[in-house]
Amino acid sequence: MPPIATSFTIISLPIILVAVVYQLRFPDLDQMFFLLPNFLVFKIIQNIFSKTYCYASIETLSPGTSYVDCFSVLDGKFSRVFMDDTSHKLTKDAREGHVIPGLWDGHGHLLRYGELMNSVNLFGTRSMDDVKERLLRYKAGHKEAGTSDQWLRGIGWDQANFEGRWPVASDLEISETFKDMYIMLDRVDVHCVWVSEKVLALLPSPLPEIPGGEIPAEGVFCDNSIDIVTQFYPRPGKERKAKFLKDAMLDLNKLGIVGMHDAGVFPSELELYKELVSDEDWSLRIYAMLECETRNTFCPEDAVKFNDSDGRLFVRSVKLFADGALGSWGSAMIEPYMDKPESKGSLLVNGTTLAKLAKDWARTGFQVNIHAIGDLANKLSVEAFTSAYDVLCPALTQRECQAQHRFRIEHSQVIHPDQQRQMLLMGIIPSIQPTHATSDMAYAEARLGKRRTEQEAYRMRSLLPLNPVLGSDFPVESANIFEGIYAAVTRRSPRTGLDADGGTEGWYSEETLSLKEALEGFTSNPAYGAFLEGKAGVIQTGAYADWVVLDEPLQALSMESLRILTVRETWVGGKMVYKRPEPDGIVF
Repeated sequence: MPPIATSFTIISLPIILVAVVYQLRFPDLDQMFFLLPNFLVFKIIQNIFSKTYCYASIETLSPGTSYVDCFSVLDGKFSRVFMDDTSHKLTKDAREGHVIPGLWDGHGHLLRYGELMNSVNLFGTRSMDDVKERLLRYKAGHKEAGTSDQWLRGIGWDQANFEGRWPVASDLEISETFKDMYIMLDRVDVHCVWVSEKVLALLPSPLPEIPGGEIPAEGVFCDNSIDIVTQFYPRPGKERKAKFLKDAMLDLNKLGIVGMHDAGVFPSELELYKELVSDEDWSLRIYAMLECETRNTFCPEDAVKFNDSDGRLFVRSVKLFADGALGSWGSAMIEPYMDKPESKGSLLVNGTTLAKLAKDWARTGFQVNIHAIGDLANKLSVEAFTSAYDVLCPALTQRECQAQHRFRIEHSQVIHPDQQRQMLLMGIIPSIQPTHATSDMAYAEARLGKRRTEQEAYRMRSLLPLNPVLGSDFPVESANIFEGIYAAVTRRSPRTGLDADGGTEGWYSEETLSLKEALEGFTSNPAYGAFLEGKAGVIQTGAYADWVVLDEPLQALSMESLRILTVRETWVGGKMVYKRPEPDGIVF
């Protein structure tokens, strides 16, 4: 029995006995007399065992308590949220700083993020020479990387920076040493891999044709064709994966992130999550989306819902994939690409199968989340949900059915106006990454054309009535949520502060969000999108005691300060999981 529960029992028993005697002797007394002692005991225990924190300001994002400066924490949850008065001067733990609710990333990849931290980071490389330099530097410090048992891994390359050509396997033969190495590097959007000659030698010849996959160059495999390579990839063992997870969690905590929606976790990985979640150093809340070992299939034997007792791991959703990514011309479009008129992109699954999968998974009680970037993929996703409503909820309206199942479209990037109207009508949840817009704005209009970009692409304000779940898609983009907020509020790059034209007006600025709307997109909206409303993303009685301490109120910061903002402290379940050190190494 937990210590608090034991203390409650010891203290309350005598009072309860007295109440019972009174109830027996005076049976006509109101029943509330019997309940009153327990209530009083609870309040006593709460005051004894809870810890109270007071700050210069607290943004609760809770409709009932917008302005407070103190809260109490008991058993990892907020037990009281209030304005300070003189009666609490002796009980509060007074602190400086300004508090917001703990931040949630609505779409990321935890294990892959940890793997990136332990591999070659190619983000920001501007040429093939840049890539080669980083590979050489990484290999110099990691002698074990590149063997048949431990391939050299990396992420972040973009063929747009290679003079407009796709890389090939021989480009990775940087030196005599590299000729014997097993290398697999993910494209910036993780929808293509680039491999070395040693990896190519493992693959079948001739290479099979895979529906929904493309091999644009020798050594490059996109979307479903990646499976040709990954079946030979020596997956990291349990110890390395555990290190990846914990490295990732600590790094996210530094950014004020207390929780995330893990967008695609294999059953074997979920078993590791369940094994590790009770560890003392597990410092993140994870809403995991199950992904079958074979993509876009139904694996009911692995569909086991899971909620750990401390609210650190939730499993009740599934991830499906409708198409590829825009940067590699893989997004499935209704009309051809403007800069590649022979292509409409790639569907990774046909509409009939997608609709059947949505129904099958929903019947098991799993929320269905579909990756859809192109307007055709979004159209098929909306149609899949629509057909599922009729089967799942014959007695309800489609909107009522959606409110129960909370289907989501992950990315919701290019959506035809017809499907935008359908989403608004039915309440389908869009999961949006604001930094995708500012990263893609340099080429998006060339891909899509002016009309499609203006009417369909990277909608945020247009979809605001749906309370969009905001995220980053890390490690594809920076995991820094303040950069995501900056991108949402300004429609400018958080790296440069500029829009696609090199100005400060903002790229299609009519789609910007307010600061409060963007903050809700990274707090209370992800909570709703994960069936955690009232428990996460807010500071209110009964919610998880997760919060972030800043040096200044968020609303008082200039936009340019926002994109370089650092967190002072991060708390999860009433426990401080990160404290920013002073520049000289002394922790304040």
